[in-house]
Amino acid sequence: MIRLCALLTLLAISNPLVGEEKVPTTVAALWADVDPTADPLEIKIVREWQEEGLVLRYVTYHVGTFKGKPARVAAFYAFPRGARKLPGLVHLHGGGQRAFLHEVKYYAQRGYACLSINWGGREMEDARAGDANTDWGAVDPTQKNVPGYANLKPGPLYLDPVESPRNNNWYLLTLASRRGLTFLEQQAEVDAERLGVYGHSMGGNLTVYVAGTDRRVKASAPSVGGQGYRTVPWTLLPEQRRKQIKGDLQLYRKTLGFQSYAPHVQAPLLWLSATNDFHQVMDDTFRTGKLIPHGNLRYSFAPHLNHRFTPPFAVTRPLWFDQHLKGSFTFPKTPQAKLVFSGKDGLARLEVRPDMSAAVDRVHILYSIDPHPMARFWRTAPAARQAGDRWIAPLPLLSTDQPLFAFANVHYKLAKPVAVKFARPTQTFALSSQLQTAVPRELQQQKVRATDKLSNLIDDFSRGFQDWYLLSADNPHHWQYWTRKITDLKWQGQAGEQLTFDVKTEKANQLVVIIKENFFRGYRGRQRELVTVVELPGGDQWQKISLPAARFQVPDKEEELADWGHADLLGFRPYYGDRQGKVIGSTRWAGPQPQLRNLRWSEPGAGD
Repeated sequence: MIRLCALLTLLAISNPLVGEEKVPTTVAALWADVDPTADPLEIKIVREWQEEGLVLRYVTYHVGTFKGKPARVAAFYAFPRGARKLPGLVHLHGGGQRAFLHEVKYYAQRGYACLSINWGGREMEDARAGDANTDWGAVDPTQKNVPGYANLKPGPLYLDPVESPRNNNWYLLTLASRRGLTFLEQQAEVDAERLGVYGHSMGGNLTVYVAGTDRRVKASAPSVGGQGYRTVPWTLLPEQRRKQIKGDLQLYRKTLGFQSYAPHVQAPLLWLSATNDFHQVMDDTFRTGKLIPHGNLRYSFAPHLNHRFTPPFAVTRPLWFDQHLKGSFTFPKTPQAKLVFSGKDGLARLEVRPDMSAAVDRVHILYSIDPHPMARFWRTAPAARQAGDRWIAPLPLLSTDQPLFAFANVHYKLAKPVAVKFARPTQTFALSSQLQTAVPRELQQQKVRATDKLSNLIDDFSRGFQDWYLLSADNPHHWQYWTRKITDLKWQGQAGEQLTFDVKTEKANQLVVIIKENFFRGYRGRQRELVTVVELPGGDQWQKISLPAARFQVPDKEEELADWGHADLLGFRPYYGDRQGKVIGSTRWAGPQPQLRNLRWSEPGAGD
């Protein structure tokens, strides 16, 4: 006999709404009659194989019937051969991506049953002619229908004939993801009481939607996605345009805004991200996290990066599942942090008290004065350990007319190295404190003094690349060095100054230097990438290079950099490639990577 809730679910999935009075106006109302276990999954195994002690399957399953047509999604599924009562994980890929074999293999090797859902419908890895794939039938919540992610209005590819949150892509994708949990709990090798969900970027969004709607989730770990307040203007940067919605904005916020899902999250949640992420805004993430009622959450923000992490941060996700689905690891509590203004010298300070239940490797304190969370440069403040297991760092400021942002990353030692995907094993993991913010009025009321000074020396590299982020750092030909330091007023270039640095390379090469202007700051003007090439003779002598602003040009355009005022990113690379395939420099760097020193601003003709 079909249960009443299941019958209501089938009707809700199969039939459109018939009147505006039935449009759900809250998260609870949107999902009240949806039972993701009601419909048969009708699982089909496209292919099964074994490797490295794992069983792997390429499967499809039924999501629901929408506007009279069935919808099915494809997925990869893996588990250790012969295992029973395994914790299960649903992996949700990011935008433009697809189900990943490396995801299910990684977690299966760690003792999980893992399902990676191909919600976007791209061709599956190693697909063969005639293989079944995701087919949404009469609707389309994939990125072929991008407007659907910000839409409430009716249309040919949407469910309801009236303005409704069920017309939004996220509704259908969340349902497909919850059906993935149903898939896992029906597998003989899975313990249905130990299910988790995780995803990256758009998959991070889906992770929060699923965690906020499905009590079967016992642990969740979104990365670079899922924070709320995307449609809400920033008080400290009102000129920045926020997400626009087609339809009733308040209805969207109440039924699809992540801040409306946070109060419904029942399971422990780890937010993995990067300080400068374009998709998961750091400030709004902490604001959203405060709405999660149980408070059992952690944050891990990799400094200077956008949409990626280094191993000490990436490893927190598998460890989080190990704790909450296996009981084999224990996380320290979130580091306590607070701004302190009581010093006689008038300096603001950040005081950090880590949970000492695990061995602390180091405490990294960072601060910024930039109100733009995606573009800000995070300064490192030298932290000194005080009595009582607390670390304190002064935060010198150029002015009290700018807001102050500060947080800490506490790096803990691991008992043994832990493998992470696409990187070397790590011996530490990092947890972030809450973000601390002080607006100018508060700084002035606290009588904070502006004691910092401008500096022509951008970086002497005595601390290595502490203020930079490195991409493909171990690759001999595709390495990249980037910093946002030149957007900080302390190190910003002035009119007429040259960018000067010393460089040494063993072999003759061309070094490409790049300036990105108005990066993430569309309110200031058009974003541009401006490039110049430096000829390096090689040898054991340091070469002094001085570059005026006009030396940087937009490739294939008669546009040059007028000044340094809107320069947000500085990068060094072996080559620069545009979307048309044109390459400036060389994709074959000769010899070891370059050595750099004394990156600075100088006056033309100065003998520094």
